[in-house]
Amino acid sequence: MKIILKKDVQGLGYKDEILTVKDGYGRNYLLPQRLAVLATDKAVKALNEELKQRAHKLAKIKADAEEEAKKFEGIHLTIEAKVSDGQAIYGSVGPTQIAEALGKAGIELDPKKVLTKGVKALGQYTAQIQLHREVHVEVPFEVVPDADSKQALAEIAAQKKADKAKEAAKAAETAEDAVVAAEAEAEAEVLEAMDAPAEAAE
Repeated sequence: MKIILKKDVQGLGYKDEILTVKDGYGRNYLLPQRLAVLATDKAVKALNEELKQRAHKLAKIKADAEEEAKKFEGIHLTIEAKVSDGQAIYGSVGPTQIAEALGKAGIELDPKKVLTKGVKALGQYTAQIQLHREVHVEVPFEVVPDADSKQALAEIAAQKKADKAKEAAKAAETAEDAVVAAEAEAEAEVLEAMDAPAEAAE
């Protein structure tokens, strides 16, 4: 019996394949379960026409994806994030944030098409955009501190600078005290040496 599979059948074949099977297997299992239909001339002709239309449709979908890919040329995203006093950010930058940034750049995109894992630190990265099974693009993006974080980081940096200046001043003061003490000690030794001959003469 010649049949056309309507669904994938494990161990037998895949949907739309034309196969020859034993009459009993086809009549008692495949046909009643609607896993296949008889491969009549009419059915084969209809299948070929459907495959032809499907191939044309798939080719158009791929061509549309390739055309869409051109929109990403020259795109470089800057994404602001709230950060701690180090390079780590609160939460992460993932597909949703990248899709939003693309939206601001004039490119509407489903976040599901962004394959990048969540980014948890400031820096330069690259997002993988899957527009089609055979069409994908890479979009560079940079994660930078947002305005509030910039101010906080600037204050922290200023405080650290002030602390270092205080430490340097304290160190200089300590060094100066040591010099003064050494000079005083040396002067005392000189005076003591001068007094020694006088005492010996008496």
